[in-house]
Amino acid sequence: MISVEYCQLLARYNHWMNERMYAVVGEFSVVERTRDSGAFFGSMHRTLNHILWGDRIWLSRFKSEAYTVPAFGADLFADFAELARERAATDTAILDWAGQLSPAWLGGTLEYRSASDGKLRRLANWVAATHMFQHATHHRGQLATLIKQAGRDPGTTDMPWMPGIIKALD
Repeated sequence: MISVEYCQLLARYNHWMNERMYAVVGEFSVVERTRDSGAFFGSMHRTLNHILWGDRIWLSRFKSEAYTVPAFGADLFADFAELARERAATDTAILDWAGQLSPAWLGGTLEYRSASDGKLRRLANWVAATHMFQHATHHRGQLATLIKQAGRDPGTTDMPWMPGIIKALD
């Protein structure tokens, strides 16, 4: 099982990477940002929408809150500025959630209805938390490829380069 501290680290990494990705993607024109590049969700914009969708649905499940989501694969926000604001608010909510986690919650079980197929599912909380963070990382990897293909560099995405993690010895 994972620890509370591990979830807190992943929440910080998630926030750091989202800030960086939104800054780079925000430099592109609307046309470039929304151009279908053949990725799983098509464009940079739709990929960012999907990551936000996933984070929000998992967070609502973790907090036992109702979250009415559009259909799987639907965009949440057409306007990039609004998408960026909602991403920042969700990152704050994830950081707050991780800051209040307990080993008891991580050791529990989550029961939820899948948004993708409507089936009732049961999953260990620690596995669900791990999935939420890995899901976002997976799709940010796709986004980094789209950014590179469009001529920009998303920079280092490795966790040790997150501020406050690596300690230089010289």
